[in-house]
This record gives sequence, structure tokens and C-alpha cells, in this order.
Amino acid sequence: MSARPRTIDDYLAGLSAEKRAALEKVRAAVRSAAPGAEECISWGLPAFRLDGRVLVAFRAAANHCAFHPMSGATVAAHRAELADYDTSPGTIRFPPTDPLPAPLVRKLVRARIAENRSRPSRRGKAPLRRRR
Repeated sequence: MSARPRTIDDYLAGLSAEKRAALEKVRAAVRSAAPGAEECISWGLPAFRLDGRVLVAFRAAANHCAFHPMSGATVAAHRAELADYDTSPGTIRFPPTDPLPAPLVRKLVRARIAENRSRPSRRGKAPLRRRR
């Protein structure tokens, strides 16, 4: 991928057939669990936004694919179900030949929806500032 993708379809078009197929399965599971979420590119990752907040993202890397619940708390809360995957706070890595099961993706997405909705809204507050 030489140019920055503007849509998820643009992102997926630049991948191998194997990685594209794996991430399309993740995409379909996210859409199923969060039909009101909008697709976007956030921080260079294909993502879904709901109620103005990034919900989840995914990506392809050189040797794996990844699903990003964007929350260490969500990954920790589902540690037992994720035992067969390489995880770090906010990231679940899997081989493109064995994508995350759709029921697991839907469960993680529903957990993220609940987590986002339980947090106070940032509307009306000053934007977050990055440290220099």
C-alpha cells in the first residue's frame, strides 16, 4: 500500500487474498454486532466508530492479522477465551489462515459498546492534548 487508504475497502484492496479474506470475516462480524457503527480509518487502521467514539479496529501485519478492541480492559476481561491467541493490552493477533471466530468478535464488540456507553461523554470538553 503506497497511498494512505481512505476507506476500509481501500485498505483491504492492498492486502494478499489470504489476509483480505481473514479481515473481511472480522469486518462482517463487527457489522453484525454493531450495525449502527460507521466504518472509518482511524490512526491509519480500518476501524468502526459508534456514538462518535472509535469502537474497534483491525489490521494486517507482515506475519499476522490483528483485532484491536481499543481497550486493555476488554482484552483482560476475556482472557480465558483469548488464551489461544497472542495478546497484549488492546490487541489480539491471529494467523490469517485461522481468523478469529465470528461469535468471539461479536462478543468483544458488544463488550466494547457497553464499555463506551458506560463512560461519560467528552462533548463540550476541551480536546485531549498530546505531550510533546
